[in-house]
Amino acid sequence: MSAQETIKSAIDSNNVMLFMKGTPIFPQCGFSSTVVQILDYLGVEFGAMNVLEDPEIRQGIKDFSQWPTVPQLYVKGEFVGGCDIVKDMFEQGELREFLIDQGIEMSAEAR
Repeated sequence: MSAQETIKSAIDSNNVMLFMKGTPIFPQCGFSSTVVQILDYLGVEFGAMNVLEDPEIRQGIKDFSQWPTVPQLYVKGEFVGGCDIVKDMFEQGELREFLIDQGIEMSAEAR
C-alpha cells in the first residue's frame, strides 16, 4: 500500500484521525501533545498515526493535505488543521460545536 493509500485508509477508518509526532501516550513534540490534550479533555476517541515511524507517511500527509506541518487533525474525512487552528477553535468553543455538528461522541463533561 502506498503512503497516500495508507493515509486515506486511516482517515476513512477513523471519525477523528490525528497524524502526529509520537503517540497519544508519548507525544514527541509540543504541538502534537497540545492536540492530544485537547482531544483527551473533550473525551473524544481518535485514531493516531506516528509520522516519525515512516518518512513516506511524514511527507505524504503534507502532500495529502497541502499543509506543511504536523500534527494534522481530520474529522469525518475533513482536514481541520494543525495545532494552532485546533487550539484556537478549542479556546473559542468552535471545536466542541464542530464536533457536535459532525456527530462525534464526547465525554459528558465536555458537552
